Amino acid sequence: MEHGTLEREIHIDATPDVVFDVVSSPEHLREWWPDEAEYPVEPGGAGRIGFGGSWVQFTVVDANPPKLFSFRWTHAEGETAAPGNSFLVVFELEPAGTGTRLRMTESGFRERGWGEAKIAAEYADHVSGWDQFLPRLPAYTAKIGATR
Repeated sequence: MEHGTLEREIHIDATPDVVFDVVSSPEHLREWWPDEAEYPVEPGGAGRIGFGGSWVQFTVVDANPPKLFSFRWTHAEGETAAPGNSFLVVFELEPAGTGTRLRMTESGFRERGWGEAKIAAEYADHVSGWDQFLPRLPAYTAKIGATR
């Protein structure tokens, strides 16, 4: 199996502006993905996200509203996020009818220098995670869009 790039695409019944806010801002992110999120939404913005009391490092790569938001995560504390020490997640947003097509890719599994078993395990873990969390986006986004 390749285990190079994980890709998902979903349709969300909200404008790209609303979807961008939901996938980029810490206060929205923690409603559908991590338990906690602390980072500035700007290129180079470094912070962290938390799952069940465990924190992982998080660095914004690009923030181009309402089209693109990307970040690197899971690099060691004190290290600068880069290929080889972190995963790269990219959210691309396109208007689609009255909503938004969101394309998510995550890469960097092979660049970590791990053996095949570790790569396969990490990839499977991330597939499971994204398959759990991404389906939360449409309902949460609908709730946010209704309050705008």
